[in-house]
Amino acid sequence: MIEQLEYNTERQRLIIPEYGRHIQKMINEAVATEDAEERNQQAKAIIGVMGNLQPHLRDVPDFQHKLWDQLFIMSDFKLDVDSPFPKPSRELLQERPDRLDYPQNFPKYRFYGNNIKRMIDVANSWDDGDMKEALEYAIANHMKKCYLNWNKDTVEDEVIFKHLYKLSGGKIDLASNDEDLSDASNLMKQRKKFSNNKNQQRNNKNRNNRKRY
Repeated sequence: MIEQLEYNTERQRLIIPEYGRHIQKMINEAVATEDAEERNQQAKAIIGVMGNLQPHLRDVPDFQHKLWDQLFIMSDFKLDVDSPFPKPSRELLQERPDRLDYPQNFPKYRFYGNNIKRMIDVANSWDDGDMKEALEYAIANHMKKCYLNWNKDTVEDEVIFKHLYKLSGGKIDLASNDEDLSDASNLMKQRKKFSNNKNQQRNNKNRNNRKRY
């Protein structure tokens, strides 16, 4: 009869749970080892085991550096061994990350997306010429397609030109040109064709999965 069961809730909290409790015990034993040479050998052996547990990350840059950082973190920064990389500090780990700047967009034109604004900024940075003009019309046609996706089945080119003028800070004005944008029906056909191709790929994938099982 088993009288004393050890539950996970009663055990020591795992600092990095994905490595499991055995790795944590190995690290705790290395921390308690008094001989420096033996402690260094244990640390290298633990690093090898940790690397084998994550073979999919071997091609990631600084993979070994990350393993050594995690080793010190899991030892609660108590492990005293020779590391090939600078040792992390508790203070650095506890620092709050810098605040991320969320992408801003015009509230009235959110249906265009933030990538359109980035493309417009790139166009504004180019020198005048055929390449810049071609990019401006490519942006305008993409804006027209976005407008049709989220608003109506038709839209006048003047509306797109006006929005582009405002989003570019008045630097791109296509309203004065004689060239028209792509026809709305053609843009909608392209969207429908893309949607059909995507659905076909999904159906083929589901069909192959059914055959496999």
